[in-house]
Amino acid sequence: MSDLTLTPNIDGTDDFYADLLATHEGKTKAESDIINARLILILANHIGDRGVLRQALNAADIT
Repeated sequence: MSDLTLTPNIDGTDDFYADLLATHEGKTKAESDIINARLILILANHIGDRGVLRQALNAADIT
C-alpha cells in the first residue's frame, strides 16, 4: 500500500486551481456539487488503492 501524498505535488498548482474555478464558473451550487462529486469519483477510480483512499478520507474528515 502506498502512503497518501499530502505535500504539494501538482505541476502548475495555480494553473490547476484556475482551471478548477473556471469549471465551476456560472454553475449553480447544485451543479458545482455534482461536478465535485464526479471529480472525486473519477480521481478515486484513477488512484484505485483502497488504502490510499481511506487515508484521504481520514485526512479530509473534519470531525
